[in-house]
Amino acid sequence: MEIGVIIAIAVVSILGLWIIFYFIPVGLWFSALVSGVRISLLQLVLMRWRKIPPAIIVNNLIAATKAGLSLNRDDLEAHFLAGGRVKAVVNALISADKANINLDFKTATAIDLAGRDVLEAVQMSVKPKVINTPPVAAVAKDGIQLIAKARVTLRANIKQLVGGAGEETILARVGEGIVTSIGSAVNHKLVLENPDSISKVVLSKGLDSGTAYEILSIDIADIDVGKNIGAMLQIDQANADKNIAQAKAEERRAMAVAAEQEMKAKAQEARAKVIEAEAEIPKAISESFRSGNLGIMDYYRMENIKADTTMRDNITKGQTGKSKDSSDDQNKK
Repeated sequence: MEIGVIIAIAVVSILGLWIIFYFIPVGLWFSALVSGVRISLLQLVLMRWRKIPPAIIVNNLIAATKAGLSLNRDDLEAHFLAGGRVKAVVNALISADKANINLDFKTATAIDLAGRDVLEAVQMSVKPKVINTPPVAAVAKDGIQLIAKARVTLRANIKQLVGGAGEETILARVGEGIVTSIGSAVNHKLVLENPDSISKVVLSKGLDSGTAYEILSIDIADIDVGKNIGAMLQIDQANADKNIAQAKAEERRAMAVAAEQEMKAKAQEARAKVIEAEAEIPKAISESFRSGNLGIMDYYRMENIKADTTMRDNITKGQTGKSKDSSDDQNKK
């Protein structure tokens, strides 16, 4: 029984000591003390109650103090509570101080809270970053397509990191500049001979304005000759003109066919009227006989004239046929 009580007391004591050292981080306080960081045990306990890990604040204060920076504990706590990355900010301040870059705590925290990596920005200020553009296709004035790839050397602009555009904007502007430069070239051979002309034109446009970076150089890595866009467009235009001409010719043919059909319909209508008129002649003759305006001798005389006219027509047709046959025979001979 006494052994069980002793074990229980030991467990409770260990648990109590763990709770005490958890809320009162004596070891962390001692590390700060020997590192020259003045902070009380009460402040460390209050950090626990404010749900701020004391190790993050104290360790970064120690790192900043050893690097010769003077940071405020309350500022670090406020940045942590705002959702910032305290360690990244402190490391960025230390790196900027060593590289003689003007970066204060307020600017660093603003960059961090804006979602950008402030430490990477400082590193890019010291060591510029090179990004490659995707293949950019453009057409010179002679109609030849050129496909260019460029390497852009960037340096972070600390003052523009908050609110400045990112790498995507840089790539888009560089691509636009390449298209403009190639498109203004009279001949694609001039671009192939002097690829640096593209870099000069693009750099002169100030493409890094309003961005979080400063463009140090734009180098054309590769230029390939693509399709003959001008010739393809001319071929397409010729095909379109041919189709238009064919459509107009078909329209004219359809109108001619319609006009012919209309003329045939009028001719048939005229023949129908003639036949109708001829059908009225016997009626008129009969009416003339009844009224006494036409005698029997007049009728026979009219019939003789008709027969004579028919005979003359037949003779004329026969002579015409014979002359045509004789001319054919002579041609054969």
